[in-house]
Amino acid sequence: MNTFEDAKALLAELIAFPTVSTDSNLGMIDHLAQHLRDAGATVDIWHDGTGTKANLFATIGPEIDGGIVLSGHSDVVPVADQDWSTNPFEMVEKDGLLFGRGTCDMKGFIAAAVAMAPHYAALNPTRPIHFAFTYDEEIGCFGGRALAKSLRDKGISPAVALIGEPTSMRIIEGHKGCYEYTTHFTGLEGHGSGPDLGVNAVEYAVRYVGKLLDLKEELKTRTPTNSRFDPPWTTINTGALTGGVAHNVIPGKARIDWEMRPVQKSDADHVKQALHHYCTDTLLPAMQAVHPDAGIQTEVIGEVDGLVPMQENEARNLVAELTGANGADLVPFGTEAGIFQGLGMSVVVCGPGSIDQAHKPDEYVAVDQMQQCLAMLERLASKLT
Repeated sequence: MNTFEDAKALLAELIAFPTVSTDSNLGMIDHLAQHLRDAGATVDIWHDGTGTKANLFATIGPEIDGGIVLSGHSDVVPVADQDWSTNPFEMVEKDGLLFGRGTCDMKGFIAAAVAMAPHYAALNPTRPIHFAFTYDEEIGCFGGRALAKSLRDKGISPAVALIGEPTSMRIIEGHKGCYEYTTHFTGLEGHGSGPDLGVNAVEYAVRYVGKLLDLKEELKTRTPTNSRFDPPWTTINTGALTGGVAHNVIPGKARIDWEMRPVQKSDADHVKQALHHYCTDTLLPAMQAVHPDAGIQTEVIGEVDGLVPMQENEARNLVAELTGANGADLVPFGTEAGIFQGLGMSVVVCGPGSIDQAHKPDEYVAVDQMQQCLAMLERLASKLT
């Protein structure tokens, strides 16, 4: 069998689908579904509420508990304002590298997994192998969370999940969570010459950012003993503060985009509780003393739990056997792995390509990384019967 050529051809087809998170992924999902059906898989497609996005869940083998999931997200980040030397939605091979948006993050793994499907089916496996491809991972893991609900509702209980994010084929057994928020401030506009007659939404937003900075430092004191993360504590990042219309107008609206990356859920709870008390006890009374309708509202963009390292982890042991790797690492970036772990599965992250190439112009995955991934997936076949 020439699985590499099959995977490379499929990867080129997948790159041609411009599945930026703002757009539909249905074309790519339908394309993958046809490949999997042709291989003999049972395929389910579960749409989101808009009907423009969908998750794919496919199974080869018996419909029983205890299967192995190969998972990836179908969406990619935008290419706007990036200086590409090639067409980002046309795969180009050069000097042992495959260029194109999504080659490493993470259509390369998806292509490798689906290219293996006919070979898994030919084994008539006694342990099910599942394929799970989601939407909107890049903007909040919305598809992953929807997939988890679908699996719960349908009583599907795999035992192991392999998330093929780009790790240079290293085994990753843990990563921080990713909690993203937008906090909106509503004040009272007025002339800049009379600041006491208005409620300056930007100024209150700045005070909120000051609290975030205080918490950012406090979290260092809450570092878990022997934390293996880098940095070892929960982090906070203020991504954007916007508001105001002119030099001489008291701004009536402001917005802060911010995130935290918890190493433990108790840190996230602490931050949210501290911010709630700060707004309720300090900021809002001052704002509403001038304008009763002033307010602060925090919009949850996404709260995705991290992947917690486990002492007993079938997925880690399995992938170590398949790759020959000695040990497992942790990373600071987030994935959908925590969602699968929340379903009771043992989970690791391991896939072709480097995270250093993700989200950048001229994104690529190296041919030798794809070959290593396929070698791992070929060895996986021996674990299905």
